[in-house]
Amino acid sequence: MASLKEIRIRINAVKNIQKITKAMKMMAAVRMRKAQDRILSTRPYAYKLNQLMSQMIALNDASGNELTKSRDIKKRTVVLITSDRGLCGAFNSNIIKFTAAYIAETGQDTAVVTIGKKGYDFFSKRKYNVVKNFPNVFANLNIQQSNEIVSYLKDRYLSGEADSIEIIYNEFKSVVKQNITKDLFLPFDVSAAADKSVTNLDFIYERSSKDILEELIPKDLNIQFWKALLESNASEQGARMTAMDSASNNASDLIKFLNLNYNRARQESITNELLEIVSGAEALSKG
Repeated sequence: MASLKEIRIRINAVKNIQKITKAMKMMAAVRMRKAQDRILSTRPYAYKLNQLMSQMIALNDASGNELTKSRDIKKRTVVLITSDRGLCGAFNSNIIKFTAAYIAETGQDTAVVTIGKKGYDFFSKRKYNVVKNFPNVFANLNIQQSNEIVSYLKDRYLSGEADSIEIIYNEFKSVVKQNITKDLFLPFDVSAAADKSVTNLDFIYERSSKDILEELIPKDLNIQFWKALLESNASEQGARMTAMDSASNNASDLIKFLNLNYNRARQESITNELLEIVSGAEALSKG
């Protein structure tokens, strides 16, 4: 059995770790709340934009736009969104496994664009076709960064480097649940945006509705990608909060176990000392 001093040192070490995990849980909770607020503030804009897109597509033929033209898929690009840091449970490992399995189906030549250090580290070390990495996006998440990434993806599609671009990310459902989601980003899916119920509505547009549609498609792509980043960020903080809560509970259990061992060792030490005293007293009385 370990000595009393060794057990005390280990108890103090576990208590210090528990303080860290509790602090990280609180920080993750605050960040998750902020991420949720950003998602909620984005949804009304996204809803109105989708509504307007539906009206425009119902009134116009959008097939002439370069971003909507489907091609034979010879070159695929997968955009993977992970975190830059660990200590968030299976948040990164699950989506990395999902992406690796998907690439195994589509072919190892599939181009990978990574957002987040964890995804880049995994795929670059295993010699996947990583064509671009965007590090530290979540350190200061803002829509300008998101739009820059979208601009890169559009250029990649329009130049013919990719015939299809898909985004894989964690969709936030709750603190304890995140759904791995794979969305087609480019070509822009006109059929999904169209709403047949608006075909009979008669609006007068400043500039032609076709010109407005040409501007709305890039804006819709921007908001789609921004929403995916926000979902991933909220999912990461929820996963970290859950992981740190579990770690804190495990630390409490370990402290109880160590305290029990400490009390047993202390009791054993006292009993041994008493036996030695009694044995010494008996030896003196007989001598």
